Amino acid sequence: MTLNLIADQIVNGKIHPALAQTQSRDFDQHYPYTVPLRLQEYCVNHGVDLNIIDIDSEWPADAFYPVGLGFFDFKIDYFELMPERIRTGLFFDDVRVLFYYHEGDNPWYIKNRLDQLCTKHNLRNNCYQFVSGNTAAKTLPNFVYFTDFELWYYQRNRASPALKIHHEPRERDFTVLNRLHKSWRALAMTDLKHNGILDNSYWSYCETGEFVDQDCAIEIDNIAGLRTRTEKFLQSAPYISDELEFDQRNDHRTLVPKYHINSYCNIVMETHFDIESSGTFLTEKTFKPIKHGQMFFIAGPAGSLQVLRDLGYHVFDSVLDNSYDLELNATQRWMALTRSIFFTQPDLPQLFELCRADIEHNQQLFLASKKDRLNTLIKEINESH
Repeated sequence: MTLNLIADQIVNGKIHPALAQTQSRDFDQHYPYTVPLRLQEYCVNHGVDLNIIDIDSEWPADAFYPVGLGFFDFKIDYFELMPERIRTGLFFDDVRVLFYYHEGDNPWYIKNRLDQLCTKHNLRNNCYQFVSGNTAAKTLPNFVYFTDFELWYYQRNRASPALKIHHEPRERDFTVLNRLHKSWRALAMTDLKHNGILDNSYWSYCETGEFVDQDCAIEIDNIAGLRTRTEKFLQSAPYISDELEFDQRNDHRTLVPKYHINSYCNIVMETHFDIESSGTFLTEKTFKPIKHGQMFFIAGPAGSLQVLRDLGYHVFDSVLDNSYDLELNATQRWMALTRSIFFTQPDLPQLFELCRADIEHNQQLFLASKKDRLNTLIKEINESH
């Protein structure tokens, strides 16, 4: 099964970002913030065929007009910006739009906005397909879930060979890295520091900022003294543990080997700890320790570990207490996670050896071709209505 994609412009074999009103490379910085189609890059690099059709050619049945999104802007009328032939094709059921979005924004809100736009333009509500990085997309008509960042990190970090999972003792317990300030991360790092978990760890908090209650799903006053400690933590920020420039820390090609080969376990501080009570979203932060050979906990939305299980990864269930991943209440999930981390810390060298086979499995699975994942996605896109 192939995917038929209609392109306004094809530049050196690549689909030029649909709706883009600039020729500069930083498309995500310019209205309407559409970007190159990540899906095409993945398919090229994993040997999956796509059928790219020029917009002025005859279209095959089941064709899609792909729109890669840098971010979803609720103020933009995406259908209004489309070429007239595409809008006519949508009206007559000759084509559908394929929105491809790597981020984890709540897909319920996105669907409501797109359906409003369909009504405005007298279009069928199933005239589009939306690929989302949020697992809640699985429950919505016209939406498909895809773990985009697994492939994104695979692509962007491919010049760095996976680090060897050696047998030598490691000097540090945990790696806990934070590039951007978020209120929940400030709370989390403060709590980990207070409990001694960071005493023998690589850790960072590379921005300063203020704690804002409404930006934090974890109820700070449920943990005695945490508000005052968090405010003091932020007053002394930033905390830097590397020699990188700020932008280098967000360059997925950059690797600091010590963070992976000299600590036993990675406490992944994901982008979100809670996504408006809807779904789960994983980024490259989770796939770094998987590629480079560490155990891990995930400070993220409920169900994060289950996403990895569904992808075939091992999450050390026989060794770690992963019950925190089932807790829907953010405050209780954080408290359960810290308990699990705390009781694991004294035995990390032994636990690492018990997990070695799973760590090696995860590394090899990450490095394997993603052709099957992409073919499954294409099948779901073509068959979902």
